[in-house]
Amino acid sequence: MSDLPDETNILEENKVPEEAVETIEKEEKKVEPALPKLSAAEFRAYNSMSEHMEYFHNHFRQTWTTLHTACVNNRRPASMSLKAFLSTGLSFCHHLTAHHGIEEQHIFPILRRKMPEFQNTAELLQQHKDIHKGMDAFEEYLESVKSGERELELSVMKERMDSWGEVLWKHLDQEVRTLGAENMRKYWTLEEMRRMPM
Repeated sequence: MSDLPDETNILEENKVPEEAVETIEKEEKKVEPALPKLSAAEFRAYNSMSEHMEYFHNHFRQTWTTLHTACVNNRRPASMSLKAFLSTGLSFCHHLTAHHGIEEQHIFPILRRKMPEFQNTAELLQQHKDIHKGMDAFEEYLESVKSGERELELSVMKERMDSWGEVLWKHLDQEVRTLGAENMRKYWTLEEMRRMPM
């Protein structure tokens, strides 16, 4: 006879209790109930924060693309002096910092009351931190070029941008989606949406 444990005994010792199986099956079957179709006016009300956010995020995307394209092509846009190019990069950093400050101080505290996506440990807030970690190094680099401490090297600038670009773009898209009508209507009434600060 073999010294190996009996397979039946192993299975019995590791058997999942019936209640646990039933709980897992119930969780798997949970499906959010279909919400009624929104009228055009209701959709606009529920989607208003998303549209507002998309306006600002498109500006950030546009500016990022201008800066990053210059780095990839290893050439500033022909219409931009070095001073204007650096100013564009630094303005981008200042505007994004202000935008996140407004969100974290005035918008997220309201949304966090009902939406788990805006709780203190939520992914969107972690993305802000990750963005600023990379953006701070990028801004520092631009400031050192502006002060004459260093020469502009677009390959170095690209490295500074690439360190946080992925999380920035993910964040810009995810935040707009999270504020979209189909998600907002799960948490807020139309009247509450009309009283939102943006």
